[in-house]
Amino acid sequence: MTATAKPPGAHRADVTATILRAALELGEEVGFEALTIEGIAGRTGVAKTTIYRRWPNVAAIVMDAFLGEITKAAPIQKNATARESFRASMKLLVRAYNGQQGRIMRTLLGRAQVDSRLLDAMKLRWVEPRRAIAREIIREGIATGELRPGLDPDIVLDLLYGPIYHRFFIPYLGSDLTDAFIDALIEAVFGGLASPPS
Repeated sequence: MTATAKPPGAHRADVTATILRAALELGEEVGFEALTIEGIAGRTGVAKTTIYRRWPNVAAIVMDAFLGEITKAAPIQKNATARESFRASMKLLVRAYNGQQGRIMRTLLGRAQVDSRLLDAMKLRWVEPRRAIAREIIREGIATGELRPGLDPDIVLDLLYGPIYHRFFIPYLGSDLTDAFIDALIEAVFGGLASPPS
């Protein structure tokens, strides 16, 4: 292999990155509801048949593009305590949701209500992997005595993240997603989850 030669699979990765980037750019320009595979093909110069071999529909492309961006912008943080892990993780999430990732998420969740394949993709590729990490943080908090025993990790996650999605989808006066909101939410929820002083 020469110094300028790309390793096997590099061209495919470049094409994939180009398609995903174009999907986000075009979605912002024309609206994600109007986004088409034909439009992505025209923007990238990649044949429609090539795109269809990798993704069944435009929603799947947007899903992959979204996951690539949101995973970098808002990973689940693991800090010294469950409280601080969720405080950091939730602040990253709301910052992402206040920008392009939030606009994309609204579109994806809207389409997922009538597209079972997209709903399954969101559940299996976005929601469940994150919840698996978050459940473990809660279990560790119980094991260390930070959190009271007997807590159901899924109910705890619903308590923490439910208010974010409520504000995200049902705007009302003072419903901004801010760091101050996350701080107040963390204190309210963890006030009821903490182990009592010995």
